[in-house]
Amino acid sequence: MTDDPKTPIPGAAENAGQQQGQQIQVTIDASSMTSSYTNWYRVTGTPEELIIDFGLNPQMGQIPTEPIKLTNRLVMNFYTAKRLMAHLQWAVSRHEQFFGVLEVDFQKRVRGAPPAPPPPAGLRPPTPGLGGGLG
Repeated sequence: MTDDPKTPIPGAAENAGQQQGQQIQVTIDASSMTSSYTNWYRVTGTPEELIIDFGLNPQMGQIPTEPIKLTNRLVMNFYTAKRLMAHLQWAVSRHEQFFGVLEVDFQKRVRGAPPAPPPPAGLRPPTPGLGGGLG
């Protein structure tokens, strides 16, 4: 995330009904923002809202024997959740194109999967600070 108070949002023009290819500037106030790390989440919800709780599992990679401390909760409507899902898919896909496929099965990662192939020639990492707040 950038500290730039005006961040272009790719795709926002389409959502606003403007001509495709244009970007709009959105003013962002990050003065009270906090950052935290998470390696555990829980998704629940209601018919109207999606609820995602984030926490820290101190025993990464195994079934926890001590409580997971929840640190943050996001509550959003399903329209926002769907847009977030699309941006997360885009960001992970871009990461995998550059660095190789991410193995989410912890046991497979521990066993030592073969190293990922190098990124395709000419592929550059994403520009920090862009991508709808995902940079």
